[in-house]
Amino acid sequence: MSSTLHPALERADVLYDLRRYDEAKAVLGQRLAEDAEDTGAWVRLASCHLAVENEADQALEATERALAVDPGHVGALIQHARALRVVGRFLETEDVLREAIRLAPEYWYGYALLANWLYRIRSLRFGHANGGSVTQEALAGFLRESDELALTAIRLAPEEVFPYEVRWGIARMSGDQAVRDEMDRAILRLDPNHAEALARRTEQAATAPGVKAAEAATLYADALAATPHSAPLQQGLDHASYRLLRGVRWIALLSLGLAGVLLDLWTKDGQVPHALPVPLGQRLWYFVPVGALWAVGALLRYRRLRTGVRYNLRSLIHRRRWPRIVLGQAAWAVLCALVISQVPWTERAVPRIVFWAGLVPTLATIWFDRKKTT
Repeated sequence: MSSTLHPALERADVLYDLRRYDEAKAVLGQRLAEDAEDTGAWVRLASCHLAVENEADQALEATERALAVDPGHVGALIQHARALRVVGRFLETEDVLREAIRLAPEYWYGYALLANWLYRIRSLRFGHANGGSVTQEALAGFLRESDELALTAIRLAPEEVFPYEVRWGIARMSGDQAVRDEMDRAILRLDPNHAEALARRTEQAATAPGVKAAEAATLYADALAATPHSAPLQQGLDHASYRLLRGVRWIALLSLGLAGVLLDLWTKDGQVPHALPVPLGQRLWYFVPVGALWAVGALLRYRRLRTGVRYNLRSLIHRRRWPRIVLGQAAWAVLCALVISQVPWTERAVPRIVFWAGLVPTLATIWFDRKKTT
């Protein structure tokens, strides 16, 4: 067989990269009609079938045809293992991958793929032999064996991302946070826009003790700029944005409390409350501290946010129910505060009712909705 790649295979590779699998299959079918012993065409055809839902049986048949022509073709063995897994013959994949490693001991992908699957294969076999359960001691041994394979893959291909992803998954199963952090750093060194690793590192930084909502939102927004389609990052930004909106409700409650102080709604025993109605000048003066609260606590804080965070705040209000509830509660509390502070009341019974009407609905949910964004 010539070392030069056949033009039909080159075209099929381009179509595969473009995810035009049906067209790639048609090109490969024509090539195999010309030469039914073109192993590379069979392997590529298997890849196309595996990329399409419910075509694993065709992929398995293609790899069997390839291996019938060339039993030692490593690429065919790898695709054969992948097809076996999809069709439900997962336990058979270990022998296939070990054969690929034997034939190509310097090829990193065989080690990485076997590392990714081996502890699961071992667990299934152990479970079948022991009533379906796997002991922690046995699982730890399976994970160690898988980790050794992953380390071999990393040694052979230190600039490839997949072996680090595999070792991260093994560390997650074993509960080794230090190795998980190490793998995330390595993944992001090789691929700064790696969606999963970036989401994990961002969440770790954003949820660290002492990180405020605005800081967390900025971290998520910066990460989303690199991977705009990351669902975990968007969820994190939504939660951080919601925390910012919850702060508006506290400002509204402070405004309500200042209104209660203005009318002297509660006095200690023996104290004489101020005479009513409150003079117009004092009622207007109420807007000075309240305006300062809103200017510093809401407006200035909002203007200092990144553009992406501000956009997400507006979007969150349109997309989610609880942010609208929070803003509605804040508006209601402010409305009650204005009624209390600006109406020239001559007695305190009604203002007290209005105060509790503004306070209770908000305070009743404020401790229970920290993680609400829907």
